Amino acid sequence: MIYRFRVILDAEEDVFRDIEIEADTCSEDFHNAISQAFGFEGGEMASFYLSDNEWNQGEEIALFDMSDGLNPVRVMCETSLDDMVNEDQARLIYVYDFFNMWTFLIELAEIAEPETGMTYPNLMFAHGVLPESPPEKEFKSEGFEMGNEDLDMDSFDDFNEQWN
Repeated sequence: MIYRFRVILDAEEDVFRDIEIEADTCSEDFHNAISQAFGFEGGEMASFYLSDNEWNQGEEIALFDMSDGLNPVRVMCETSLDDMVNEDQARLIYVYDFFNMWTFLIELAEIAEPETGMTYPNLMFAHGVLPESPPEKEFKSEGFEMGNEDLDMDSFDDFNEQWN
């Protein structure tokens, strides 16, 4: 089976790529296809996140497990696309380069039969140019609000003396 995805940069401008890839491929190959399709060099950390229909971020599938065994995560090289995506679970969030937070919304558009003679992954269509810097993000936390006026900076005076 072939998965056809639309990968959209989370920005105001329309920048997206349509990529088709074999369903049983490891998600690391999909990561490589996305980074190449958008012109990244591919040397930065990245993760996929399962998502619901409202684009809420769910379970992480990381490029590498950096948890030191405490809370192990699924890794791309051990997770196939068909283990992450199906007709009922059709959305993913992809973050490339955690310092710059290039964020992409991915949706499974179609499941098709492979075409004879076609090499996968295949960049089917490209629209828009990736901006020079990632779009600004506004990070929010539900149920937690604290402005700087609530901090007592005098309580931090002895911080360096107490630090081990």
